[in-house]
Amino acid sequence: MLRNREELKALLAGGQRRKVLGVAAAHDAHTLQAVAWAVRDGLVEPVLVGEQEQIEALWQECGAGLPMPRVIQVHGDDACAQYTVGLARAGEVDCIMKGKLETATLMRAVVNRETGIRNRSVMSLIAVMESPYYHKLFAVTDVGLLTYPTLEQKKGVIENAVELFRRLGVETPKVAVLAAVEKENPKMPETVDAVHLKEMQQSGELTNCIVEGPIAYDLCMDKDASAIKGYDSPVAGDADILVVPDIVAGNLVSKCLTCTGGSHTCGTVWGAKVPIILTSRSAATEDKYMSIILSAAAGGV
Repeated sequence: MLRNREELKALLAGGQRRKVLGVAAAHDAHTLQAVAWAVRDGLVEPVLVGEQEQIEALWQECGAGLPMPRVIQVHGDDACAQYTVGLARAGEVDCIMKGKLETATLMRAVVNRETGIRNRSVMSLIAVMESPYYHKLFAVTDVGLLTYPTLEQKKGVIENAVELFRRLGVETPKVAVLAAVEKENPKMPETVDAVHLKEMQQSGELTNCIVEGPIAYDLCMDKDASAIKGYDSPVAGDADILVVPDIVAGNLVSKCLTCTGGSHTCGTVWGAKVPIILTSRSAATEDKYMSIILSAAAGGV
């Protein structure tokens, strides 16, 4: 169990070697500020791909007093994405991060059949949360890539999140497949999927985890609520991974947690050879920094 982000940082700092972070189109002050924080704390070794002159000038501001990282001169967004993905494909970086380019540009390079690094049929965005009202870090997924996932895609979403948590030291993550009710209802497709996913875990088709569902948010996060309702499950009040039914639910849950719930978040895309950091340019530097920590801690294993 990782109780907070400080323990996540300690996990990365205690590794046998410093993880290598590849940044595509690194000529971006917002991105470099987060990278500089991670370098300052001795947590990653960056490789900055993009416009060398701009990167070096920005680093003098963002990383004042820090040594200049390795910079690789590459012109153009597509070329930056392809080069950075190539570093991952060659095993030269443990995770990659989006800089000053569109998400779609980087993802095209990631999923390219000939030169990309996709290694699973399902790729998913995993948001890891630290809440002042919960006893450990937990994840919400998928919150950004899959709009209305099928049952098979939800299975892939669970497999991705379970692998992430196992790499972070959680041997058997507890998975809650969210719904508004706890009983199967043919008129509510997410409850039907939840039942199937639980059956997959029980039959051994989904491994290394405990799956519960359908289950409401309050029951998987609050032991008192589950006790009052008489809901008996090892996942009740102790969930590690919350699987949402669609992108709308994922967006609402994650933003409610951060905007009004006092939670802090970091995220990573799973389903490729290395974790991928796709934080928005408008994201807080702290969230980008922690997304680097999360991805570096899980990458390169």
